Amino acid sequence: MRTATIHRATSETTIDVAINLDGTGSYSVETGVGFFNHMLEQLSRHSLVDLTVKTVGDLHIDQHHTVEDTGLAIGQAVAQALGDKRGIRRYGDALSPMDETLTQVALDLSGRPWFVGDLPFTQKRLGEMDTELFAHFFHSLAQTAGLTLHIRTLYGDNNHHIAEAAFKGLARALRTAIEIDPRKADAIPSTKGTL
Repeated sequence: MRTATIHRATSETTIDVAINLDGTGSYSVETGVGFFNHMLEQLSRHSLVDLTVKTVGDLHIDQHHTVEDTGLAIGQAVAQALGDKRGIRRYGDALSPMDETLTQVALDLSGRPWFVGDLPFTQKRLGEMDTELFAHFFHSLAQTAGLTLHIRTLYGDNNHHIAEAAFKGLARALRTAIEIDPRKADAIPSTKGTL
């Protein structure tokens, strides 16, 4: 089983993450930010990655540290669970429609963290979550997972749909990338021999 548990504690947040890459999409998420919980639940359900997240952050200041550090911890858990990445497909992509919104996600578990995003929000908040924090979450996740991640909203008007299509697209692309390729289950998917 490709699993990991992470405990991250700073003066700003305390986070516990458990992950099972070969799960069924079951989740238990508590971050103190309702809309963020909803997005992480979508990530788990549609990637089939089991995810437990318990974050206690300094929400009396704002949500920045809570969202950023949760992204860092989840990314760290993904990297740890993947190990040397032997046998994975490595690449994943998805087109994610949600009503009037269409989002494109492409990723590479390359070990080279990078995030490029186009998330054209037209309001500052969804529920109580600051919309600028979505890109920050994706950047933090990519950083510690060693993930090259591109998310592009092709079109869309509803801010809720723009956010949710991005998370569902990420989930579907990640699901493909972490799957074991039966044709090369014993090989590192790189000509360098390491990722």
